[in-house]
Amino acid sequence: MNKLVDLSVSNYGTTRQINYQLVVLPWGATEPHNYHLPYLTDCILSHDIAVDAAQRLLTKHGLHAMVMPPVGMGSQNPGQRELPFCVHTRYETQKAILTDIVDSLYHQGFRKLVIVNGHGGNGFKSMIRDLLTCYPDFLIAASDWFKMRNAKDFFDNPGDHADEIETSVMMYYHPELVNLADAGEGKSNAFAIDALQEGRVWMPRNWGKVSKDTGIGSPKQSTAEKGKGFADAVCDAYVDFFADFIAVKDEDDPYTKGAW
Repeated sequence: MNKLVDLSVSNYGTTRQINYQLVVLPWGATEPHNYHLPYLTDCILSHDIAVDAAQRLLTKHGLHAMVMPPVGMGSQNPGQRELPFCVHTRYETQKAILTDIVDSLYHQGFRKLVIVNGHGGNGFKSMIRDLLTCYPDFLIAASDWFKMRNAKDFFDNPGDHADEIETSVMMYYHPELVNLADAGEGKSNAFAIDALQEGRVWMPRNWGKVSKDTGIGSPKQSTAEKGKGFADAVCDAYVDFFADFIAVKDEDDPYTKGAW
């Protein structure tokens, strides 16, 4: 069934017969995730959430969304890119990748794209603003899947990286990829300056000084049951958004609720 919604396993024999109203692009990174999760955790989870949501959209509303293969090119902090096989992708490279994807989709007649991001270091706002100067009638939205619902409602000790959230959701979708016994504690150092720690001022964290095992937040209380509960809630939130986004008629329609 996933051939209808997942381009990673689909084929042209399937896609040529369907009018897809939405394209979903998972985006992650290639980086260590403590000692117990795969390097491609951000790609795997953003892709699985997107496919799950697209399947629910089809089942609930009969609407077709196609999920693209995940992009593994993420932006990394100092202290991460020095670690073996961690790939830092420059803004210009990410923008070029997104531009080529949008350009291809546009010429194929697609006009709606949602990015499902799984890596906190990625930022797409400026890229999308630039793209809209060339593709003003292409509606592009970006989201972080882990922010679609309040994690504190589902987890005992949600953290920031390779934590109870990511570990639990991975245990739900891919238990074979998780060995919780290998996990580090995920202890981390905070900024010494209040404005930085509270987010009023921003600068990149040096990961080598923040965490010994690359994790931020303990994964020890992770369970597949918690992961399922959160994933279900996140996917249902995406289904609602996808349906609303598909219903938009043109580039001006998202603003009609507050029209003057």
